[in-house]
Amino acid sequence: QVQLVESGGGLVQAGGSLRLSCAASGRTFSTNAMGWFRQAPGKERELVAAIRWSGGSTYYARSVKGRFTISGDNAKNTVFLEMNSLNSEDTAVYYCAARRYSSALVSTRAGWEYWGQGTQVTVSS
Repeated sequence: QVQLVESGGGLVQAGGSLRLSCAASGRTFSTNAMGWFRQAPGKERELVAAIRWSGGSTYYARSVKGRFTISGDNAKNTVFLEMNSLNSEDTAVYYCAARRYSSALVSTRAGWEYWGQGTQVTVSS
């Protein structure tokens, strides 16, 4: 029924930039927060950036702080991730996620009710 759809992934050279987009499809729904997770082979899925609609509070993993910027539109259930100064450690499948019943920007997968299918980001040198 409700799905999130990501776009914008691809191949980029180290030092380059990419902009990921995520939008909801299906029935209309409201969210308290949206964010981006990523998962590299052999690693846990980790929260890299998130935004709480009320007040606009944001979270960034320390590995991306200063390089990534999250933004979005609550009314449109849309979120973006601007990624700059990309390096090989950023290579992963990036997933858009949304919280329906809580605004807490937790770093674990639990509690994020809606997910996208993922988009591959590959950083080359």
